Amino acid sequence: MKFKRIFLIVLDSLGVGETTDAASFGDTGANTLGHIIEKCDLFIPNLKKIGFLDTVNMSDNDDVDAYYTIAKPVNVGKDTLNGHYEMVGIKNTIPFQTFQEGFTYDILAGIEDITGRNVIGNIPCNDDSIIQELGERQYNYGSLIIYTSADSDLQVAAHEDCIPIATLHDYCERIRSLTMQKNWKIARVIARPFNGTPGHYKFVQTGRRDYAVKPPRKTILDSLSENNYSVIGVGKINDVFDGQGINKMMKASNNTEAINKLTDIIDKNFTGLCMVNLCDFDSLYGHTRDVEGYAKAIEEFDVDIPIILNKLELDDLLIITADHGNDPTFQGNGHTRENVPVIIYSRNFKEPKRLQPLETMADIGATIADNFDVELPEIGSSLIDVLE
Repeated sequence: MKFKRIFLIVLDSLGVGETTDAASFGDTGANTLGHIIEKCDLFIPNLKKIGFLDTVNMSDNDDVDAYYTIAKPVNVGKDTLNGHYEMVGIKNTIPFQTFQEGFTYDILAGIEDITGRNVIGNIPCNDDSIIQELGERQYNYGSLIIYTSADSDLQVAAHEDCIPIATLHDYCERIRSLTMQKNWKIARVIARPFNGTPGHYKFVQTGRRDYAVKPPRKTILDSLSENNYSVIGVGKINDVFDGQGINKMMKASNNTEAINKLTDIIDKNFTGLCMVNLCDFDSLYGHTRDVEGYAKAIEEFDVDIPIILNKLELDDLLIITADHGNDPTFQGNGHTRENVPVIIYSRNFKEPKRLQPLETMADIGATIADNFDVELPEIGSSLIDVLE
């Protein structure tokens, strides 16, 4: 074992440029980080020092404190599940279903049948406009607001004073079972409780719950758990993997909360993996095409970098990456098919530098598995031997 603890931070949607197959996804020219840099005067000296900015053009830079490169996605989708699946070693060849024109009648009828409530909405939405428009009607009639984002998801919203959060969670569990049918295979069912008054409704982030599907095959998380290593999921990590392979989970409703929990965990004594998802980049700024908000969130993360690095022990490894892109300057409001940054830091590294681009995000998982000497994933190659 080279490293006692590995911390894997996923910057949700922070891609660094179009993939070779971007055209087949309609994403030619997408570049989340690159376009934010063009539009905003980013001040991120700490991320710069670990090679983060160099991942956009893969420029050579010997004056860095971390190894840096990019990884190409090979999974068929550009969604959260496909990205996370790949980085822990699963190649997924069957895409999840999306419903950009709304859900079919049979799905809606099934929801009404298993919940006993009427459904309203059934439109794509990536912000809170749907609850502003339909929130009062939902409250008055006790219906369920059903909608989808650009991802493979089915979101269910209801005012917590009309439908208690626990009841909404129960409905979503039933809907999750319903949408496991092959022709309705949706990646996530998401409970979105809200509160407030007409014109001033707000989502209750602490009440959000994502109901994903279990990974189709064994991941490195399973291998680590089976060998009695700690596998800690922070943020939506537990939801993404439906709890599989994770033996300790900590919820976090935003980036700040996730980072605070991460820094607390670094102070604990354990052996294994801590995996963190920073969701704000995607949910608050990517989907809403808020370039300035996205830039500010990156700068806020930059401020956290020294705190994180200074807490790490000599035998710790930090990996920073992303699961897909979501270029806030791009057309539409969905994810973009992009390469992802890979930053690898240890206080013990002697001469970190640029690495060759990785052929798959699964190289991250293979590196983690190799470090702890557990079963290697079905795809991916370990980088342990080049980290000196």
